[in-house]
Amino acid sequence: MSSCHGSIGTAGLAKPPQVAAPQKLVALIGPPNSGKTTLFNRLTGLRQKVANFPGVTVEHHIGRAHLPGRHNVDIIDLPGIYSLNPRSEDEQVTYDVLHGRMPGLRRPDGVILVLDSTSLQRHLPLAAAVLTLRLPTLVVLNMADELRERGGGVDTEALANQLGAPVVLISAATGEGVKSVAQFLTGGIAVPRLVELPVIQDVPACRQWAREVSRSARYTHPAPPVWTQRLDALFLHPLWGPLIFAVVVAAVFQSIFTWARPLMDAVQAAITASGEMLRAALPPGWLQSLAVDGVWSGVGAVVVFLPQILLLFLFISVLEDSGYLARAALIADRTMARVGLQGKSFIPLLSAYACAVPAIMATRTIENRRDRIATILIAPFMTCSARLPVYTLIIAAFIPERPFLGPFLGTRAAALLGLYLLGFLAAIATAKILKSSILKSERAPFVLELPPYRMPTLSSVGLRLLDRALAFLKRAGTVILGISILLWILASVPPADGQPPPIQHSLAGTLGRAIEPLIEPLGFNWKIGIGLITSLAAREVIVGTLGTIYGMDPDHNSAGLQQALQKELTFGGAVALLVFFAFAMQCMSTLAVVRRETGSWKWPAIQFLYMGALAYASAWAVHRLLG
Repeated sequence: MSSCHGSIGTAGLAKPPQVAAPQKLVALIGPPNSGKTTLFNRLTGLRQKVANFPGVTVEHHIGRAHLPGRHNVDIIDLPGIYSLNPRSEDEQVTYDVLHGRMPGLRRPDGVILVLDSTSLQRHLPLAAAVLTLRLPTLVVLNMADELRERGGGVDTEALANQLGAPVVLISAATGEGVKSVAQFLTGGIAVPRLVELPVIQDVPACRQWAREVSRSARYTHPAPPVWTQRLDALFLHPLWGPLIFAVVVAAVFQSIFTWARPLMDAVQAAITASGEMLRAALPPGWLQSLAVDGVWSGVGAVVVFLPQILLLFLFISVLEDSGYLARAALIADRTMARVGLQGKSFIPLLSAYACAVPAIMATRTIENRRDRIATILIAPFMTCSARLPVYTLIIAAFIPERPFLGPFLGTRAAALLGLYLLGFLAAIATAKILKSSILKSERAPFVLELPPYRMPTLSSVGLRLLDRALAFLKRAGTVILGISILLWILASVPPADGQPPPIQHSLAGTLGRAIEPLIEPLGFNWKIGIGLITSLAAREVIVGTLGTIYGMDPDHNSAGLQQALQKELTFGGAVALLVFFAFAMQCMSTLAVVRRETGSWKWPAIQFLYMGALAYASAWAVHRLLG
């Protein structure tokens, strides 16, 4: 943070601005790793939605808290920040929201400021800046359980007198003290007396003020967590740290194939049984064909991979909430430095394993524009969850499961891990090219606050998994559903004697044969070509497309689709298809976000052409090599 602001005493005393909207709006802000989102989830549960602020790519959550006495309050969870000096897009957005300058959003009626009680002196300067806004503010000191267990303490009443705003000590993870937050939201907490403080404008004065306030509040700094020191000595070791990280990654991918299989079989059985019921309930004809052969086969072929995707997100959530991923960022910073990027690029690249869209949004924390554009351009190389259904389908069809590293890693998990590594290496090589040529710049220092290791909470992880499941099913019910219906139409016309034509004589077949000469050198036929076209909307759509083309009845489950692919593709063609999907830019949503983030079509055009050319050339080389 670069400055503090004074005249704090009147903060929290002003009445909320008179607005026409009857629903109360409260902003939730705080530094990263302060537990802000955990409190937000506890207050709102699943009554929340994700949106972008107009004109920028910064994402925010808005949720509704249902409080006693039929009080409903809308809570907006703003990005984690360290100061209100708008140097990054995150800070600018938070600044604009709190000052009532965000288009389409009125100024909040109040603020909940979440600070980490175990790092109070470091986080207090943010409180100084927020309290001068003269909005009713509740200062929440989170992680009370950790503060107590590590021998720390604070006098919240004395701190409230120093800040001129109510202060409560809570643990968002366990629910301790959260009732006090609900009382503030319903107007049940009295505001302390007026306290005037001098204006503070430079960084050393900021820190001095924070020390004085902490001393007056009888703040006892907690002892460093013993386990954090012991684990960091191992996880951040120059040799053992990267090796442990590699073992963790390998274990994640092995579990995706082993643990998810029973759940996938159960989902597949449910899809097959429901498809049979749907076929029996509808009279034979076009409607039955559309419902069963088009919608059910297409969407069901993708939904069956939901257990694998959720298992991947489960591991990511546990590693993130435990504090381990922050250590992984430090390990990766050494690699980032070799290709000209900074450690801040690691976090967006890591989130790209879920989806490139939020990853590109996350680059807003990178101040250097050239580093930011380079990170945006390489983010889609990271293997997103949309590739997972494609990878697992083809790997299961062409690679038999055998021990690879004894009982620890099988051949299929090794192949999947290899594809993830392939995408990562392509990203690193591309970054090296960009940062040594058109996007060359000076390397910025990497500063990262390492949170202590914590036990992930079931509620936090569960809410995140449910959110991802709903997002995946929404995608299956919109994009994939639309593509499945369109493909059924293309596969059903022109009709022959009132019946759908053979697939090769349909419009879909005609389109596939038209591009077959272009993709035949890669080992692909016209049916794969149709899938490549439809997957431009979203990568996983190719699975539903192939399910519709090859499995025109519900008995063709994923095993049947694998057998169909074995007849259509050689081993070399299958590997070429995997490599093609590892490199190609097949996501219109990503391109749209790149266009919005960079402000022109130049960079997304370069990105699409470069990734497409790399995918084609690599797939051609693999097919030539493996036949």
